[in-house]
Amino acid sequence: MKSILIIGMGHFGTHICMNLSRLDNEIMIVDQYEERLEDLLPYVTSAKIGDCTNVKVLESLGVSNFDLCIVCIGSNFQSSLEITSLLKDLGAKHIVSKANRDIHAKFLQRNGADEVIFPDRDVAAKLAVRLSADNVFDYINLADGYSIYEIAPRREWIGKTVLELNFRARYNLSIIGVKYSDHTRILPGADYTFKADEHLMVIGLKKDIEKAICRK
Repeated sequence: MKSILIIGMGHFGTHICMNLSRLDNEIMIVDQYEERLEDLLPYVTSAKIGDCTNVKVLESLGVSNFDLCIVCIGSNFQSSLEITSLLKDLGAKHIVSKANRDIHAKFLQRNGADEVIFPDRDVAAKLAVRLSADNVFDYINLADGYSIYEIAPRREWIGKTVLELNFRARYNLSIIGVKYSDHTRILPGADYTFKADEHLMVIGLKKDIEKAICRK
């Protein structure tokens, strides 16, 4: 559980707040407009009306006490930049700021953001990958070209074991989990038999994963 400050309760701020709340985090939300806060009160520890470009408002929040501060303002880049910079000056431990453009990300990072996210771009990229391949359900990009993909097993894998397919050597991939309808099995052994109604969590170079799922 973490203590999290979320600034800017637009569409993205609302969704990140609700999801972080479901993971049992302690959350404070701040926005200039009271009506944006009302529906979120059941999900948060506290809520405050205020303009966070005002340093006195931020000082009153005790930003250094939070494990994480998220700046979710996307429509007004100037405000996002000012708030990010002020948070850093006030001793925020870790700042995540939303950006819509690469140039915005560069300025945010130079002015205190520890991490910059592009929600619209990231969702679009994930959706494009998922829609382009029928057997891809989700993926996470890691460093140095590596990714984790959630995929359906290929038809020719069904009924065979990891050992029989020589999976690691053949595809240069590792299976880190198998998702069932109600639970996940971590690191299945060589005797695991592929089944049609399960999803595989595989890790490896993105190019190798894409080659494996598209292989004829």
